[in-house]
Amino acid sequence: MRGGAQYRQASFLLAAAGERIFPDFVQLSERPHLRKALASAAFDNEGVATRDAEIVERGVATTYLLDSYAARKLKLKSTGHAGGVRNLIVMPGEYDYAGLLRHMRSGLVVTELIGQGVNAVTGDYSRGAAGFWVEHGEIAYPVEEITIAGNLRDMYKNIMAIGSDVDVRGGIRTGSILVSKMTIAGE
Repeated sequence: MRGGAQYRQASFLLAAAGERIFPDFVQLSERPHLRKALASAAFDNEGVATRDAEIVERGVATTYLLDSYAARKLKLKSTGHAGGVRNLIVMPGEYDYAGLLRHMRSGLVVTELIGQGVNAVTGDYSRGAAGFWVEHGEIAYPVEEITIAGNLRDMYKNIMAIGSDVDVRGGIRTGSILVSKMTIAGE
């Protein structure tokens, strides 16, 4: 959704503003003026005033993230995003971490990602991973040296739940995310 990717036509979310890209319960909000938050800023990197924004509402992408150059190229106005988003908040859901495991029943909890395997143009995603295998809603055993793969558009649409276990230590505040299906490879 960054303006530079839009005008260069180098995004798997090309012209996606107004399009449903997540399930309807997904809400992404930017709150750049949160007191004492790590990514708070009154102005973006170009001196444009930042403002609260709804990036995704009910699963629908609502805006592009534009600095002044990208805005001019797209014949739009800057959204105050030179340097990126500030305090992106993914609306938490009802399940805590243990509740997400029970809801998942069987699958993989990813705790570590290895390498870089994301194609921003096609949305193809393939990364090395480690974590825990879950059976009957409980952690069964650790796993390592596996690969997880999918396409970001499909992964976004297949989000089943977002946890209430929100991590506030960075510029993105989100709980654990439960994706219904991905490809997993390894021994």
